[in-house]
Amino acid sequence: MRAVITVVGKDTVGILAKVSDVCAKSNINITEVSQTIMEDMFCMIMMADISKSSISFTEFSDELTEYGAENNLSIHVMHEDIFNSMHRI
Repeated sequence: MRAVITVVGKDTVGILAKVSDVCAKSNINITEVSQTIMEDMFCMIMMADISKSSISFTEFSDELTEYGAENNLSIHVMHEDIFNSMHRI
């Protein structure tokens, strides 16, 4: 099982490190990362393997959402099944 994580917000030091740390603490492996800085905006998409996660998907999503709210970032976590269903014709 995989999850798609998106992060958007004003660029600051440590965004990638903190999101990665949240994943690592929950035994979630980041398999792919794409990030860019557009002027002063940080934009990142991650693919993460959640099959061996030590917490529920909801807990993981809530933790990243809370971190985002505390740091003026928009962070969304979407289960791969939802992502695939949304893009199936």
